Amino acid sequence: MVYQIPPEPAHFVDRDAAQERVLRALDQHAPRNRPFCVVLSGYAGLGKTELAFRLARLVEERYPDGVLYADLDDVRRDGAVETADVLGALLRALETEAVEPTHAGRARQYWSRTRGKRLVLVLDNARYGGTEVEALLPASGDSLVIVTSHGPLYDLQAGAAVELPLDPLTEPDALDLLERITRDARLADDPEPVRELLSLCGGLPAALHVAGRWMRRHAYRPLHRLTGELRAGGTPEVEQVWDAAYRTLTPEAARLYRLLADLTGPTVTLASADALLGKGTHAAGSALEELHEAGLLDDRDQEPGRSRLPGLLRAHARRRAEADEDPAERDTARRRVVGWYLRQAQNADLIAAGPRLRFHPGADEVPGTRDVLFDRGDGEQAAKRRAHGWLEAERHALFACVRLADEAGACSEWGTSEAWALCEPLWTHFLDHPHYADHIDAFRIGVAAAQRAGEVRALVRMRCQLARPLWEQGEFEAADRELTQAWSAVRAGFGTSPEERKLAASTREFHGMLRSAQGDWADAAGEFEASGLVHEEIGNAYGATLMRYRLGEALAHLGQLERAADLLTRARDEFAEGGRARLVSRASFALGGVLYRLERADEARELYAVALSGARGRGGIRDEIRVLDALAELESAQGRTTEATEHRDAARVLRERCGLE
Repeated sequence: MVYQIPPEPAHFVDRDAAQERVLRALDQHAPRNRPFCVVLSGYAGLGKTELAFRLARLVEERYPDGVLYADLDDVRRDGAVETADVLGALLRALETEAVEPTHAGRARQYWSRTRGKRLVLVLDNARYGGTEVEALLPASGDSLVIVTSHGPLYDLQAGAAVELPLDPLTEPDALDLLERITRDARLADDPEPVRELLSLCGGLPAALHVAGRWMRRHAYRPLHRLTGELRAGGTPEVEQVWDAAYRTLTPEAARLYRLLADLTGPTVTLASADALLGKGTHAAGSALEELHEAGLLDDRDQEPGRSRLPGLLRAHARRRAEADEDPAERDTARRRVVGWYLRQAQNADLIAAGPRLRFHPGADEVPGTRDVLFDRGDGEQAAKRRAHGWLEAERHALFACVRLADEAGACSEWGTSEAWALCEPLWTHFLDHPHYADHIDAFRIGVAAAQRAGEVRALVRMRCQLARPLWEQGEFEAADRELTQAWSAVRAGFGTSPEERKLAASTREFHGMLRSAQGDWADAAGEFEASGLVHEEIGNAYGATLMRYRLGEALAHLGQLERAADLLTRARDEFAEGGRARLVSRASFALGGVLYRLERADEARELYAVALSGARGRGGIRDEIRVLDALAELESAQGRTTEATEHRDAARVLRERCGLE
């Protein structure tokens, strides 16, 4: 069972009435076709998320199919949530093995996978009911959805079953929480400064946690002295609590806190903190520990080795950076972290994808930092898995680094080349984990950066990279514009070097793939054939083989079966000689389809068996479904009813598992 919320916190007070109201409403709820929705609203720091988690834990036994969680702020760009990315994450959490590429496809899968399920879904930091929450509701009236928001969600269709606007903690409850956090006798001995401290915290659990840790760091100071230091800050009340914690930090920890406001991505690791500080992992580790002790970082709901700077504190850290950080040093830190992420992404790309056409010469080592170790001597496949995993785990940071580099490049000497260079390893990431909105945005920046830099080869590559996610999202005209401009640049600015000719051939391949996606197989065949000839001329054996495979598929669609069979047979054999198992499987399937149409059913069956084994071996569930359907058709035509039924049933089970029916 999927379970995506953290363990119970050490300290939690009040909210009993809110919990009782939700439980009572659930007991009285008669299931409908809509999930039961609870909306917890209130400004930042009130503990909405923790209350949502607590409610989910209280009722989890009623919902045996799992507890899902999504923080919408993690995928919010320019104020809007990319719900397709959230749907993809939820589908993967539900162990969906073949997530559809488009928003519409993912929505259909999600509805299929959640239909009739008893799930809890916690949606954190929603701003709009209609465009955000509605798009993510499970297709089951037996599910519970708990939403946190800064204000009421008036555009939530049919409203919420329970709407709970949260108030700050009362003074007794705030004192109760502070006592649990500190276990400090001073709270009973000196009531007047305690009341002042509680007033400064404003009833916000987030502020009380920081204040409690601040008290524990100064266990021997009288409380009136501590509150006096708070008053001396001259800032708004809650801000004074953050400032007090900040002022207790050592210079290195304080600087890391300021720099974290600029850190790309929602989480921080020891390595990324090291890249920001530039003082070595020991200094970075000590600074992280200090920020944890001060309550200025949170790692309870993160993967091991990762911490989060909560949004309320990120805003405070940014204000402190603007007030205390030297602009030149801040720019240096940004350059360091972008350079470090670029170098690691390039290293991951090389291991994950192997040698391929790249145009950035490679980022230098960032002084004072360590590279991520992908190859640990336990085999090529293990290293590849780590490289792919790192690209996915750090995707938020990589996408944000592209934007940060582009912003820097518009007004300084660095940033432009880094912006498009980051897009090269992001291509490998896209092929394995497509996050369409983010990849399209990054590749668009890559196009603009390469154009600004006058890097023609990089510009051609960026346009090709951008075209594919566009056409996979159905934006065929936009994809065609990118490829047309890429080809114009090739014709106008390319020479005869093998590298430039290889890129030209690749551009024609992209044209062919676009035409294939549009169903224009004649045009696609022409592009693949022209591309293959260039690969032959420059001695790029793999490129030539790949074009034989693509041309064979196109000719099969055009009914030129004998030539298609010859090309696919040769491509399959050459893929096998090169040890490319995935392409052997796919070429075998394509060849099997051609031979079946040529009434060579026994040979086709053998090739389908090879393709099926390959698909199962690499977990390619879409390919497995496709092969099972083809086998069912073949066996049915041959009068083998039992075998045909077995294949259809197996394909149906896989479709149900993936929400494709």
